Amino acid sequence: MGVYLILIVPVLLLSMFVQWRFRNKFSKYAEMQLSSGLSGKEVAERMLRDNGIYDVNVMSTEGQLTDYYNPTEKTVNLSTDVYYSRSVAAAAVAAHECGHAVQHAKSYAWLNFRSTMVPVVSISSNLLQWVLLLGVMLLIFSVTPIVLAIGVIGLGVITIFSIITLPVEFDASNRAIAWLKSNDSVMQTPIESVQAKDALWWAAMTYVVAAVGAMANLLYYVSMLFGRGRD
Repeated sequence: MGVYLILIVPVLLLSMFVQWRFRNKFSKYAEMQLSSGLSGKEVAERMLRDNGIYDVNVMSTEGQLTDYYNPTEKTVNLSTDVYYSRSVAAAAVAAHECGHAVQHAKSYAWLNFRSTMVPVVSISSNLLQWVLLLGVMLLIFSVTPIVLAIGVIGLGVITIFSIITLPVEFDASNRAIAWLKSNDSVMQTPIESVQAKDALWWAAMTYVVAAVGAMANLLYYVSMLFGRGRD
């Protein structure tokens, strides 16, 4: 329990704070209308065209903060609030997702590496909780540590994936911010660029916390596997 308190609880508290801060920032900037009056959809389409990308479609998807780029179908999927909104937050999110499309078009190495890991991570995520549960039970009854070791390997894969996600997300945000700053037709006042950068920075922090959480979780189960996590 001591190891759990030291490794996991602080990360959970930090994650709660970052998520609250991000949603607070997003809500704040979602109420600030762009001087240009462009919608998230229009911002996305302009960024794609400016980067010479004409084979990617901008789509609307249900949910809130469910925005993502699909490299297989070549679609930038924007949540309804972002797709139709004409706010600073919508422009920032739309540009960020288009940043992933630019990465794809330019064969950005970290994005390619991350994409190759998706199938493995998907399988690991679906089975991991059951493998870990079974592994811990077998370890408690001194049967075999092999199952828990397999679970730890799966956690290792997910942790690597979380770490690789960081440069992908930061690079997409950097591309978005650079493009927004250089386009007066999109963001017509300096304060709008500052606000967009602030929103994307807090969004990036959620990925940082996720990576830290994955590492802490991995260390916890590693300590349990080698007998240091038991009371």
